[in-house]
Amino acid sequence: MPRAFRNRAEAVRRLASALRHLAGRNDVLVLGLPRGGVPVAYEVAKALGAPLDVFVVRKLGVPGHRELAFGAIASGGVRVLTEEIGRRLDPSIVDAVAAVEQDELRRREHAYRGDSPPVDVAGKTVILVDDGLATGASMWAAVVALRALGPARIVVAVPTAAPQACDDFREEVDEVICADTPAHFSAVGERYDDFSDTSDEEVRWLLADAKDA
Repeated sequence: MPRAFRNRAEAVRRLASALRHLAGRNDVLVLGLPRGGVPVAYEVAKALGAPLDVFVVRKLGVPGHRELAFGAIASGGVRVLTEEIGRRLDPSIVDAVAAVEQDELRRREHAYRGDSPPVDVAGKTVILVDDGLATGASMWAAVVALRALGPARIVVAVPTAAPQACDDFREEVDEVICADTPAHFSAVGERYDDFSDTSDEEVRWLLADAKDA
């Protein structure tokens, strides 16, 4: 199957077009899911003239098969389990995996935001951006955690997604934009020619650059 995008920067072009109705508004905030979602969110924020920040979420992976997500955690103590896998696992396994990922979540929050307070989303139209959706577990955790903070609207925006993962969000948030939804979707990385890892340093640089713009 042909790749949809050369890299994350190119992927944002379709998103920017679909999000142009939100450009230039002072109530819009773009939140990227680290790490891979931040380069996409950076380009979205730049195209819309909106501020950029991060919303830290960690996938919970099956021991021995970490890429197989059974849930996710997010800032604010939110834990989401997928019905198919997570709820069949022994609770002690779930707790052990979540404890490890909670430590990493705290580390990333400090690495990206330092001692800065969390961004105020109350009354805002918040665009949650990642580089793609496979199971959607990370995005689910982000939506649940974000909703508790009182935004006016939540928009989920990704360049590529499994069709079912994209559809699952349509009744849960105010708007869903999935630019590429191939019928035979297997993994987010397979839709990109360059799906190299995003480093902590790159995330910090993008956040700083967006703040200075």
